[in-house]
Amino acid sequence: MRLATFLLVLAACSDLRSYEGEWTGSRVGDAPALRLGVAPDATATLAIDGIDTHGLRGRLTVSGLVTDAILTSLEGAEADALATMTFSGSPMRVYLAFVPAAAGDLLAVIALYDSRRIEVRLLRGGAEPVYAIFALKEGT
Repeated sequence: MRLATFLLVLAACSDLRSYEGEWTGSRVGDAPALRLGVAPDATATLAIDGIDTHGLRGRLTVSGLVTDAILTSLEGAEADALATMTFSGSPMRVYLAFVPAAAGDLLAVIALYDSRRIEVRLLRGGAEPVYAIFALKEGT
């Protein structure tokens, strides 16, 4: 039984490591509320340098908003119930991170899906709000 559990955990780690690399995609959603603070034709590139069940490390670029910003998932969220957060579409894993931007940090919600896709949501409140969703594909 312990061996089976170990092999299952090992397989899950391998699955996540297969998401390392560069992911690129466009902003999605036409409603004005889903495109606050970003251009309608904005694109995002997420370069994942390291990933496992304990965190994600990489760099994020969003046209007109963020340039090659270092991104590290929040350790506290990984140790909390937030690590198992899910929503519509049933992502297999969700990471939370803050990303530095010129007008103030952005909260990044990074969702990995079994279908080899990633969604990145960027949020910021205040005087210069941001809410944008990007659908990323591997190596494009």
